[in-house]
Amino acid sequence: MKLHSEKNLFSHFFSMLLLLKLIFGLSCLSAQISENVYKTDYRIAPESVGQLSVSIDNLNFFKDNEFSGSYMKGYTLPGFWFQGKAIYYPLENLKLEAGIHLLRYWGANKYPNMAYQDIAKWQGSQIEKGFHILPVLRAQLALSDHVNIVLGTLYGAANHNLIEPLYFPELNLTADPEMGLQVIYASRYLDMDSWVNWQSFMFKDDTHKEAFTVGLSSRLKLNDSKSLFHYYLPIQGLTQHRGGEFDDNYTVETLMNGTVGIGGLWNINHKAVKNINIEADLVGYYQQSGELWPFDKGYGFYFRASADVSFFRIKTSYWKCHDFVSLYGIPYFGAVSTKIEGATIKNPSIVYLGFEYSYPLSKGYALGVDMDIYQQFKNTFHEKDNTSLLVGNKTSFSAGIYLRINPTFLIKKF
Repeated sequence: MKLHSEKNLFSHFFSMLLLLKLIFGLSCLSAQISENVYKTDYRIAPESVGQLSVSIDNLNFFKDNEFSGSYMKGYTLPGFWFQGKAIYYPLENLKLEAGIHLLRYWGANKYPNMAYQDIAKWQGSQIEKGFHILPVLRAQLALSDHVNIVLGTLYGAANHNLIEPLYFPELNLTADPEMGLQVIYASRYLDMDSWVNWQSFMFKDDTHKEAFTVGLSSRLKLNDSKSLFHYYLPIQGLTQHRGGEFDDNYTVETLMNGTVGIGGLWNINHKAVKNINIEADLVGYYQQSGELWPFDKGYGFYFRASADVSFFRIKTSYWKCHDFVSLYGIPYFGAVSTKIEGATIKNPSIVYLGFEYSYPLSKGYALGVDMDIYQQFKNTFHEKDNTSLLVGNKTSFSAGIYLRINPTFLIKKF
């Protein structure tokens, strides 16, 4: 029965893509879900000085993960998140935003008060009813055409442009908005995003840990990004610190992920094939303090390629690692099982193939569809009781559909 349902899902997915192609045509299609559906435009609009606006930002999603093997359990995500906020420009280079963020899964009535971006729970056992609710408060100052400082709610998730072994794209659907401090720099030859995401604040006598993540995502562009052949060097890093001086046990855990790589983009700009992107990355992991994970250090090799072809993007990658653990990446890109407690994997390797389609319906509205296939190669799982289990080749897949709605309405100009 499961095999039959998987075949039906594949059939429906490709039928949907074909229908979208026939409806919209090839010339107006864009393949990047990250750009059209997930990301938020951070640029200041000087012409909006003195304006008070209201913005509605909503992402509806239905994502099914059919995972096999011993890496992680399968699950389905049916729901949406919603942000309603007021936006005011007191100055040409200063934007203020205030509102609320709501997360809802269809069929859920209670939500644990926890960090929605990590395996570990550190914020206690309180329960919210109806929605998972957080405030949205952002102050953004453009120091120049190249530098922006953000305080409060950050431009996070897909806006960081992290590679998949460091960041699971699904977190664009489920994770809490990042909050803290962010500095964004963009120029012809360097793009850089640095931030502190303060995930858990600690008062005296609290029983949970203080927790925050420091991140850096940069791309050194070796030539003009619009050149026929564009070359670049990505450098990315994440450090999460847990614990604080108010912790009675004063147990500190510091975990790090980082990557350096080289990439090339062939800007073909043809009606059928827009571009081809190839990148190779060396990825590292280090547990500087604590014993949260079974390994203190590890590494991995990540090779990926993508092409914007006709009406969709085709993606493929190869991953192999040794004792690597990812803070926020797809669990497949790691040597620790999230399905079998305490189990580790010896030198895991996978091949990935993905298809994605997105269509900007209008300004502030976008539709996205994607499907991902993971081929895990035969490997040995070591369980915490020191027993070993040989697991053969396994194929997993996921598919999803997304609708982003983000209109802005002018209320008054002062």
